[in-house]
Amino acid sequence: MPIKTVPHTLSRGPSKSLSNSLFVAFSSLGIALLTGCANIVPPCNAKTSPPSSELRNTKWELTRWNLAPNSSGEVRNRQIPQGDTSNPIQISFDANGQRVSGSTGCNRFSAQLDEDMRGFTFTKIISTKMTCTPQRNELENDFLYELNDYRSIVRNGDQLLMIGADREVLSFTQRPNINK
Repeated sequence: MPIKTVPHTLSRGPSKSLSNSLFVAFSSLGIALLTGCANIVPPCNAKTSPPSSELRNTKWELTRWNLAPNSSGEVRNRQIPQGDTSNPIQISFDANGQRVSGSTGCNRFSAQLDEDMRGFTFTKIISTKMTCTPQRNELENDFLYELNDYRSIVRNGDQLLMIGADREVLSFTQRPNINK
């Protein structure tokens, strides 16, 4: 059965509850799709994403990290640094659609984008190795793992969701790109 996609836009206004409701709905949808791995299309070991042309010359900040549901089915949030003064996790896509780079909050990273008909995948991920606090090291390692092992990336306007093989959902918000 083909899946019909319908473009949606998130309003930028005083309604935080609408934005939060949409985030929860998209997160729940992603988690529901990954719960029954044998029943999803594409197969569990395949990655899907929008074409890299949709993300060229854009910058994204990690604004929410939902952990996989616990044994009671509750989705928990991971604490992450946000805002310029806290060294947030950020991803920037280059203007050619061939590379991505950014910050893990402590170190810098970059990766190559390899694209096929399902979208792109991140390959050849490299990172600097500066000394970080133990908490930042753990967050950085987990983020690089998710970057390497995601199953789907979904873009909805200025929101980008990365759904991991482990059912964790990372939500990014688009930020102004100073390299335009």
